[in-house]
Amino acid sequence: MKRLFSILVIAAIMVFGGLTANATSNVNAFTANVTIVQEDDGANAGAAEEKESLGFHQELKKRFIEGGAGFMGIVLLCLILGLAIAIERIIYLNLSTTNSKKLAQNVEDALNSGGIEAAKEVCRNTKGPVASIYYQGLDRADESTDAAEKAVVAYGGVQMGQLEKNVSWVSLFIALAPMLGFMGTVIGMIQAFDKIEAAGDMQPSLVAGGIKVALLTTVFGLIVAIILQIFYNYIIAKIDSIVNDMEDASITLIDILVDYKRRK
Repeated sequence: MKRLFSILVIAAIMVFGGLTANATSNVNAFTANVTIVQEDDGANAGAAEEKESLGFHQELKKRFIEGGAGFMGIVLLCLILGLAIAIERIIYLNLSTTNSKKLAQNVEDALNSGGIEAAKEVCRNTKGPVASIYYQGLDRADESTDAAEKAVVAYGGVQMGQLEKNVSWVSLFIALAPMLGFMGTVIGMIQAFDKIEAAGDMQPSLVAGGIKVALLTTVFGLIVAIILQIFYNYIIAKIDSIVNDMEDASITLIDILVDYKRRK
């Protein structure tokens, strides 16, 4: 009986020891797997963080370099020249903006108090095309109202030409940038098909790089066109606003001269 009990105790110890060993090995294996998974997740997270930390400008720079210096350089040149002209026009147009109602009131007050020369002096001290038109009209006021009106109309056309100066170049770059991008795409596709023809086999890896470069030129060409189009529309709207002020100011000036000569 004691022997049987001893055998049972030894068997129970062996079974318990085996279960403990298996459990320990399973726990160790599970811990190792968790550690590997955590390391993989950490590596993936690090890669994701590195990709996110790359930033928009760095990603744009990377894609620009991948697109090649040929067509990308020309597209970038279109952007630089277009922005330079657009910024110059915006500065010029903002400096040309005048408070037409205030100017008309000052000219009328000077005309009633000091005559034509006093009104012309007000125009000399005021910047902008409206003041220049007023000056030309007042300079012909001694002749007749019709002569003053003709001078205002003629000089208004000159001032409009000054406002629209170099704006056509911006529209040219807007059209040219996507065209260059499409040309780069077509050339890249031709090169990709040349590689297929030379290899005699249709392999995606053979042409994927060329197609990606070709599409990047189109993307950057469209980006340049969109940026310049925004500036172009602002410039056109600003020119239209100034031209409307010039037309209203011209009518106001003729009315002021008619009233002045009537009182005189």
